[in-house]
Amino acid sequence: MNVEIADKIHDVIIIGTGMGSLTTACLLAKDGYEVLVLERNLLPGGCVSSYYRKGFVFEAGATTLVGLDEHMPLKYLLDETGININAQQLDPPMQVHLKNNVSLTRHQDIDDWIAEAERVFGIKNQRAFWEYCYKVSRFVWETSLQQLSFPPTQLRDLLPMAKNFRPRQLGYAKAAFTSMKALLAKYDLLDNSSFVDFVNEQLLITAQNKIEEVNVLFGATALCYTNYGNYYVPGGLINLVQPLCDYINDHKGYVATRTKAIRIDKPNGVYQIQARHRKQEFTLKAKRIVSGIPLNNTLELFSLPTRKKSLMESAQLVSAFSLGVGFRPHKTPDCIHHQIHLKQPLPLIAADSIFVSLNHPDDLSRTPEGMAVLNVSTHVHHPEKNYTFDKEIVQQSIINTLIKHDFLKQENIQYVHASTPSSWENWTGRKYGFVGGYPQYLKIKPWRMNDARLDGKAAYVCGDTTYPGQGIPGACLSGIIAYQKMKLDGII
Repeated sequence: MNVEIADKIHDVIIIGTGMGSLTTACLLAKDGYEVLVLERNLLPGGCVSSYYRKGFVFEAGATTLVGLDEHMPLKYLLDETGININAQQLDPPMQVHLKNNVSLTRHQDIDDWIAEAERVFGIKNQRAFWEYCYKVSRFVWETSLQQLSFPPTQLRDLLPMAKNFRPRQLGYAKAAFTSMKALLAKYDLLDNSSFVDFVNEQLLITAQNKIEEVNVLFGATALCYTNYGNYYVPGGLINLVQPLCDYINDHKGYVATRTKAIRIDKPNGVYQIQARHRKQEFTLKAKRIVSGIPLNNTLELFSLPTRKKSLMESAQLVSAFSLGVGFRPHKTPDCIHHQIHLKQPLPLIAADSIFVSLNHPDDLSRTPEGMAVLNVSTHVHHPEKNYTFDKEIVQQSIINTLIKHDFLKQENIQYVHASTPSSWENWTGRKYGFVGGYPQYLKIKPWRMNDARLDGKAAYVCGDTTYPGQGIPGACLSGIIAYQKMKLDGII
């Protein structure tokens, strides 16, 4: 840690290097503010990063990159800053393997996808359902960058909301009150059990919940994420994060890794962050702060009064069991992202599906010569009650599934490691080891989601526990909103 960093009063200190934090940091750096970003781990990125084991590069959490289409937050960030990302578009984005041994391809083109859905689930109302979902998703993305003062928590939020109001926005308001289950009922699809299973498991990937709890506004957008550009970053998602960090470092800022925030005070009108770099503790000072770590962690850091926030506890959250495998491939995959629906739930954790991501076959930078790498993840509900379990049992069940679906052969496996919720908590610091952000719940309307203002003064929050928060696009959007509210409040 540079001594000068500890001695000065910074324009802004940002805690965490997830996509929300880095988005806010880059936009502030663009405006000329000196930004210090603190990251507790060796590598930046949080759950959007990569790590190294035995010559293999594994993804830390997220494995899919979405958000580079028009009206999407990541494209907005890159356009505003001029940052370039080396990203390779995927065709197709994903394949799904159902319990009945039928596989389907999630084509990006909406008509191709509808034809595939009709082939697998029957022609009844598939076109009408998916055309409506796609229309909702387009509306959500087109509106997201227009209403950056949403949700409103102060009178000053209302003027930009009114200025950017479009009559069509009212037409979609009902979708925030309606569940995906009700939408399936409307299209007479609830009796199509195979389709209901498909929708539930797909929603778990991005909304962290099922049709009873996810509203149509978020659910339709979540279901249609494969109908937008899906990308692969050669070398791993660390190469999405690193250009953002380089931009901050090149614009008067500094990304300090291995630096953990311990406590936040404000004794004399200046925020003081007690921090630890390795074994050394010191105090950092800032005029403004932004927390990009989960609210559950953020509020434990604060000794100051904060605005009322809706916290979710372990029973409402999900963590992950993840598996990394280095192996010698026996074939070249025609798709690198797969969801496998399981005929029997996984032992001990009762998950009904697994998500599999392989390195792109053209990317030779993530493995030793002639080898391949894959990441597997699945949900663990109520992580506080499921911190640890016999991971060897779950691991072997997943490997058996991968062998059965011809992703690998037992004799070709070179390296395996697995992580439970306790591993996630130890590594990321996220309370309960939860991942994927706050799940969607029908009772929580968009305007009741957590706002970016933290203390009503000069402290803000972004990331996957604030509006809207989930996935790379959502976390990126939360960072844009935090930046815009700082401007609206006259803080910058």
